[in-house]
Amino acid sequence: MNLTQLAWRNLWRHKRRTLITASSIAFGVLLSVTFTGAGDYFYTRMIDAGASMGMGHITIEAVDYNRAPSNQKKLSHADLLRQKTLNFPEVSDAVMRINGQAMFASARKSLAGMFIGIDPAQENNTNNLFLRSMVKGQMLQSADGDGIVIGVELARKLGVSLGKKLVYTTTDVNGEIVSAIARVKGLFKTGVIEVDSAVGILPLHSSQKTLGYQPNEVTLLAVILKDQRLSVQTRTKMATDSVYAGLEVLSWQQSQPDLASFIAVDRNNNYVSQFLIALLVAAGILNTMLMSVLERTREFGVMMAVGMSPLSLFRLVMLESLGLAIIGLILGTLVSIPWYWYMSTTGIDLASAYGVEVSLSGILLDPVFKIRLFKESIIAILLGLFGLALLSGMYPAWQAGRVPPVDSLKTI
Repeated sequence: MNLTQLAWRNLWRHKRRTLITASSIAFGVLLSVTFTGAGDYFYTRMIDAGASMGMGHITIEAVDYNRAPSNQKKLSHADLLRQKTLNFPEVSDAVMRINGQAMFASARKSLAGMFIGIDPAQENNTNNLFLRSMVKGQMLQSADGDGIVIGVELARKLGVSLGKKLVYTTTDVNGEIVSAIARVKGLFKTGVIEVDSAVGILPLHSSQKTLGYQPNEVTLLAVILKDQRLSVQTRTKMATDSVYAGLEVLSWQQSQPDLASFIAVDRNNNYVSQFLIALLVAAGILNTMLMSVLERTREFGVMMAVGMSPLSLFRLVMLESLGLAIIGLILGTLVSIPWYWYMSTTGIDLASAYGVEVSLSGILLDPVFKIRLFKESIIAILLGLFGLALLSGMYPAWQAGRVPPVDSLKTI
């Protein structure tokens, strides 16, 4: 009988203990899938939501615009930059936009806010959060005209409704104060009070005329990626391209530092939680294997007396740990699959439980708790727990061949 067969038989000497330990590994897999999947889903949704609110996963803008925004800092030949940007394989879309500070005024009141000039031909539900947040009227249909789309809270505070006019005041390319009249075409509701009470969407060409921009000038180019995880490497690649010489190319981590900081802190907390789970799983495996070794001290002494080397005993116990890890991972996978399917498709609606919407840095957090796993996350979970199981078995395996055969045979 070879070592593998012997190790397999030894595992089932105490079926209950083996199944309990395998179940602890399976529970570790389930918890890791939940914690990691929640992070993968939650962070992706937040990053994509932030990107679709105007800045993109990558932002191309004039030098120093992000630090000190001004309508005097603009991109020239934006149409050419957009076409060049769309050639990158990682890029899903690139949208020309004008962002600026403004005062919105009606006959009733004046409020400070910001405007975003858009070309409706470039906007869609994926790259524009406001488009999928419409509750009344409609989004702008043309890059020209006197239309404006505002948040429901801004409309309430100004006392305006669909079809009514308001005046917006800003500074032009020369730093002069300019004003224009716009008619409310639609209302949006993102769920974030700071956004719904301060943002107005204007036609791109009309904004260019008001600011004194040329037809191909904007303040930024918002780049939407196929996968937000590629933002840093894509930004690095774009920054070294001569097409963007003299411009700033920023990843979402740079353009939205508050969001990046929150995700970094939350991810570290997630790692700590998973580390604690790993310690519990490791303690269970270590306890099982050590008890198994101590119970068989006399048996090991007999095996060494008839010629088995300490190294072979070490390998035997390690094979038992390997078998235990495999059983636990298989059981964990079987348990996690239905849980993952339910949580990735349906999830748990926390809004109904707490009755409140939560936002961060102007981004509405998803009230439905779901999980999603990237391929690298699945590999990390399986390899991490598998390696942990093997490491936990190393000390008992070393202990198995450590006692001399004569002393082992004296054990009753």
